[in-house]
Amino acid sequence: MFLEQGIKPENKFWKYLIGSVLIIIASFIGQIPFSIAVLYKSFKGKEVFPTDNAAVMKMFEPNMTLFLVMISFAFALAGIYFVVKYLHNQTFLSITTSRQKTDWNRVFFSFLLWSAFSVLSFFIIYLRSPENFVWNFKLVPFLILALLGTVLIPIQTSTEEYVFRGYLMQGFANLAHNRWFPLMMTSLIFGCMHIFNPEVAKMGYIIMVYYIGTGLFLGVITLMDEGMELALGFHAANNLTGALLVTSDWSVFQTHSIFKDMSEPSAGLDVILPVVVIYPILLFIFTKKYNWTNWKEKLTGEINTVKTLN
Repeated sequence: MFLEQGIKPENKFWKYLIGSVLIIIASFIGQIPFSIAVLYKSFKGKEVFPTDNAAVMKMFEPNMTLFLVMISFAFALAGIYFVVKYLHNQTFLSITTSRQKTDWNRVFFSFLLWSAFSVLSFFIIYLRSPENFVWNFKLVPFLILALLGTVLIPIQTSTEEYVFRGYLMQGFANLAHNRWFPLMMTSLIFGCMHIFNPEVAKMGYIIMVYYIGTGLFLGVITLMDEGMELALGFHAANNLTGALLVTSDWSVFQTHSIFKDMSEPSAGLDVILPVVVIYPILLFIFTKKYNWTNWKEKLTGEINTVKTLN
């Protein structure tokens, strides 16, 4: 069982607090190249030193910004590996899945399914309001983006999944010895981690429904499937298709995408619809394909620590 793999007498919750700090430190180390690049360009190029994150993200050519930002996630992922192995004496596989090895078919199925949903939904929006989009495609920058994105974006999304659906979910299971508390805590923290995104400033806090709802959805499919493979595929598809398809001046990343959204952002059905309609449809598809049963026990049940520790 996935959560039970982290339930050990020596795995006290304070270890997860220390481990989280170490992972954050690893991420900060990974941000050093970006910081050096910002300092160099500010002083060498005699540009105004950026005073906020939005200004920092616009200092460099978009592909270079993507590369510099993603370095920190690679360091954080390495930090997770060493924390799990040396602080918790677990294998990396144990925070990935309850199966004997990672099921890549699950990863690819989830990736392809959500990629198809994302592309289809974008073109429905485009056909309804084509005036809101402009053609942004430039062959060489786009090919570089596709190459960088295919390699680096899955590292970014996998890092987030390993932190929330893997490491912290097992950590909160050690603390609470049940399933609902890890599910709710990781969903809330995952959503709140996005609170400083420029989308929140533009659309208001209502968009947190989408972020927290997405965290909840990813947590549910992890617990129901006894592993992170579906969450890994979904998250990679979500960010990669977004980076390749459409960008905007108010999004976290400005990329050399195919289209650029020129509309003024507002929180409407596009925030609520995925959480209340599309995610339940995906859950139905996953349920039928992987024969999920016993939902109440898997999502809210107690963890039998005596049986686990034996």
